[in-house]
Amino acid sequence: MTRILDSIDSPQQLRKLTIPQMEQLASEIRREIIEKVSVRGGHLAPNLGVVELTMALHHVFQTPDDLLVWDIGHQAYVHKLLTGRRERFHTIRQFGGLSGYLRREESIYDVFGASHASTSISAALGLAVARDLQGKDSKVVAIIGDGALTGGMALEALNNAGSLKKNLIIVLNDNEKSISDNVGALSHYLSQARRMQTTPSYQRLREMAKGSIERLPVVGDKAREAAGRAETSFKQFVLHSKSGAIFEELGIKFFGPFDGHDIPLMLDVFENVRRIEGPVMVQVVTKKGKGWDIAEGDATKWHGPGAFDYETGVIKKNASDPPTYTEVFANTLVDIAEKNTAVVGITAAMAEGTGLKKMCQRFPERYFDVGIAEQHAVTFAGGLAVGGLTPVVAIYSTFMQRAFDQVVHDVCVQNLHVVFAMDRAGIVGEDGQTQHGVFDIAFMRMLPNMVVMAPKDEEELRHMLYTAVALDGPVSLRYPRGKALGVPLTEELHKLEVGKAELLSPATLEEAEQQDCVILAYGSTVAQAELAAKELAEEGLHVAVVNARWAKPLDETMILRLAKSVRHIVSIEDHVLAGGFGSAVLELLELHGVRNVDVRRIGLPDRFVEHGAPTILKELYGLSSAHVKEVVRDMLGTERRTLA
Repeated sequence: MTRILDSIDSPQQLRKLTIPQMEQLASEIRREIIEKVSVRGGHLAPNLGVVELTMALHHVFQTPDDLLVWDIGHQAYVHKLLTGRRERFHTIRQFGGLSGYLRREESIYDVFGASHASTSISAALGLAVARDLQGKDSKVVAIIGDGALTGGMALEALNNAGSLKKNLIIVLNDNEKSISDNVGALSHYLSQARRMQTTPSYQRLREMAKGSIERLPVVGDKAREAAGRAETSFKQFVLHSKSGAIFEELGIKFFGPFDGHDIPLMLDVFENVRRIEGPVMVQVVTKKGKGWDIAEGDATKWHGPGAFDYETGVIKKNASDPPTYTEVFANTLVDIAEKNTAVVGITAAMAEGTGLKKMCQRFPERYFDVGIAEQHAVTFAGGLAVGGLTPVVAIYSTFMQRAFDQVVHDVCVQNLHVVFAMDRAGIVGEDGQTQHGVFDIAFMRMLPNMVVMAPKDEEELRHMLYTAVALDGPVSLRYPRGKALGVPLTEELHKLEVGKAELLSPATLEEAEQQDCVILAYGSTVAQAELAAKELAEEGLHVAVVNARWAKPLDETMILRLAKSVRHIVSIEDHVLAGGFGSAVLELLELHGVRNVDVRRIGLPDRFVEHGAPTILKELYGLSSAHVKEVVRDMLGTERRTLA
């Protein structure tokens, strides 16, 4: 049997389908997404939840002339399947394949690059203003989730949209979740409207409204437009007058909630809404994981799973795998909190992703999910610190960028004791350019009062977290995504000496001074440095390996001593070279007037890193033991050729 999906190369084919055909297509799209994501992982539940919504948007609006601006982008798989990328869909999130997010260079239908939450309304408003200034005639639609609506940027954009009065349609995809369950007053407010939909009185009024609208005379285009306005205004007044009051006060017409999985209803709603002048918001209620019972039952677990068996729903995982860095962090934080009642945990809508769910389960009164609001999370932590508590703010490295100003002014200027635990530091992998955490060393170490550190393995992560909590002032702790190294974990935690590096080989500093070269490795790159040194020794090249531990303060004594005696230094870090750990080493040498030292830095170049498997990307960008060996050989070979 030929699938309808196989005939869809653009939204033009979609617009020719009947309602039954569209419903069949929705089933085929869900099957396609489940099968393809099961192979290598990806965002599942969010995409299953927006199938009918996406189809209706592309059916009613004349894309690409009309502009759809998606928020975050991880719910855009359906959009990709409908806009000419079906045949390449199996490559999604693979190196050289389709991006898992929105990318303007990938398709004309990807109007605005999206990955981080709460950006769509701002971007769409900018597009609407640009349209009007250039005398163009197109519709601009922003699609944003109720979780992303908690972000301050989205609220700022709503305020601006209400005042500018531009023609702009905002689709509020209300699925009660960001990744974890939504929190906060705005989420509670929207839930009132969802509950109202299920009451008998609501259903009676809905039927009354439908009957009244159907009896309206429609003659000619103007009358038809009037009928459309009458329908929407009547629904608003009779059925939904309370649910959108907050948005109406901002100057934005509000309609909904509507069932986002009802294709005929969605087509009707968007046909009517597209005629309305000024900013409009439509609340659409959807279910994450829709169409697959397993994902519907636990949308958080199935938000972004790894590979799985799509017949059984069993996520593929080797039972013998070591724990993840996230798990080690989460368990250690709970252990510390058991003995230190001042410790509190803060997350920005990433309870499971950061591991703080365990803190919530053990100490719910000392756990705070502030929603998608990283800026608020940091300043909130500052207030907690002033109040005598020790906040641990667990935010992915890439999301910490959003709160840079707050880290500067609200924490560092006041020298407050806030611990920034940054998961997903370094190359993250398949999610790509916007998700790699490769800038945090630079923007954290430049700040006065900030201490910056990274562990070489999960055992050191435990002691670093313990040290960070025991320190005073701002502390930045970064660690990678995924499985740890599998080293044994000690039961007792101990403090590390601030600014003291660890010499891994040879045994003493005196012996290290006699080596041919020194590798200064930071964080997760230590393992590659050790392997390279071991293999170089078999070639007769003697290399000392230092686990730097601290990017700020550096172990000045050790680094300067080795630089003056060995005079061949290689630094390696899972971070951009500009402003990173290697830059810190160069700054130290310049400050102390150390000359005639050959320093080679290994790190990421001055461009955004593509998506792909971490092993592929690390090999591509030189974060491998093989590349370290090449650099050392070249450095020492150059000297030997010169001497000869």
